Amino acid sequence: MRFDDDCPLPELVKTVSHVAFEVDDLEAAIRGKNVIISPNKPSEGVRVAFIEAAGAPIEFLQITK
Repeated sequence: MRFDDDCPLPELVKTVSHVAFEVDDLEAAIRGKNVIISPNKPSEGVRVAFIEAAGAPIEFLQITK
């Protein structure tokens, strides 16, 4: 991923590599976690959110097929 200088995403997401997991239920996957990017819809059929765990960002994607 590449980011412009004025990108509003958290520094952690912009500077630390992350893993991504596809999940069936985004809300259930992030419940009780340290959410750093709230659920959002970057494209049709895709919902995404990021959490922080052990100092690293983790991405969760829910894809409507």
